[in-house]
Amino acid sequence: MKRKRNETLAPCALALAVSGAAAALLAAPAAAFELYANDGDSLSFDGIAMFGLFDSQRSYNLGAKTEGGGASWREGFINYGLTGVKALDAGAVLHGRFSLVSSGTWGDGDAGGFTSGNERRTAVEDAYLGWRSGTLFPALGEDGVDFSFGRQSVTIGDGFLINGDALNFGDAIDRVAGSDLDRGGAYWLAARKAFDGTAVLRLGGADGLRSDLFWLQSDNNVQGRMELAGINLEYVTPKGTLATTVIEGLDLDDAHADGLTHRDGQTTWSLRGQGNAGVENLFLSAEFVNQNQGDDTARDADAWYLEAGWTFGDVTWTPSINYRFSSFDEGFDPLFFGFSRGYGTWFQGEVAANFAGPFNSDAEVHYVGLRAMPRENLEVGLNIFSFRDTAGGSGALDGNEYDFFANWTVSDNLIVSPVIGFYDPDNSDANGGSQIGSRSRSTYAHLLLIVPF
Repeated sequence: MKRKRNETLAPCALALAVSGAAAALLAAPAAAFELYANDGDSLSFDGIAMFGLFDSQRSYNLGAKTEGGGASWREGFINYGLTGVKALDAGAVLHGRFSLVSSGTWGDGDAGGFTSGNERRTAVEDAYLGWRSGTLFPALGEDGVDFSFGRQSVTIGDGFLINGDALNFGDAIDRVAGSDLDRGGAYWLAARKAFDGTAVLRLGGADGLRSDLFWLQSDNNVQGRMELAGINLEYVTPKGTLATTVIEGLDLDDAHADGLTHRDGQTTWSLRGQGNAGVENLFLSAEFVNQNQGDDTARDADAWYLEAGWTFGDVTWTPSINYRFSSFDEGFDPLFFGFSRGYGTWFQGEVAANFAGPFNSDAEVHYVGLRAMPRENLEVGLNIFSFRDTAGGSGALDGNEYDFFANWTVSDNLIVSPVIGFYDPDNSDANGGSQIGSRSRSTYAHLLLIVPF
């Protein structure tokens, strides 16, 4: 059965559907402009600018789009600010950052109808202070105590549940939701990632037992301005990391809680592992999540994945292959998931994860990733996705996607990342799918320019 337009915003699966992948794309070294440096104290001006050209042959009806055809648009942002460090005794430091983000979307707006192309905004992004302990607590390792608070992005594990507050809708969605969800555009680029309020205490060094205690407050209306707290425990060895995380939903803004009321009192428990088990070219990763939703339904929902990969280290271009199976129950709340290990995590499919669905809920996803390094500064790859058992088992959002990509580090201050993808939905909007007017294969492409400074 075809979903009604006013039902598309209610499920949290869609509310959290944004891509925003590029945020972490490329932690290339940035040449910050040093303003002051003396005896371990420093102050620098730094940031990152990103600009993207996007084109989709088809449009999708999960946002404000109602007519078929394609979409061509542009997104950009610049994050710019001051980072400071004050040296203290025993290697301890005070550290902090204050930055602004200026963002915008131009053209038709994105293919899912979450932006219109008219968004522009400049606002505070980072504003936090922190203290690291240096060698003050030898039993905990170097910097074994790290406390920070304020506006900042926070990531737990590899971003399966929490990787910043990176959902960046524009003003197009306001016409559907009847609410102010506009964060200034740059939807795919995820220009804004900082939680409005945080307090994070990290205990332990780089190896052995360590933990994170965290409190996070979102000011993102589409996230219901959720407040949450949690604890993350990890045991880190050279062979891999085993971890468990518990997240408790504390509060929501009633004015923006429609479809998200389960988050008030929701408990999410995760068990995960990642590493090579002592085998140099092997990659293993897995996570299991159980969620007890906090509204009157008191229902449970699970999500989990298993992934294995192999790198052919002695072969020209060092190719690698990964396979992953992920499963998400109907009603599972993926919270603040985000881009972490590259294209395909945790936005599965450039079209599916950003515009067409499913969105890490109510689906099973098969993934195969192929990568190679023709040059030291050039990665090329292909991601293949098969989406099954979607939309309450109806298969309405079933489909396949094939994404070819490259990441070219031209210099310390320029990264170029082109993508061309092909999306094959099983259904059009006429049969419960999201692609408007046709179930034919759609071609998608983008070109990103990333300038760290």
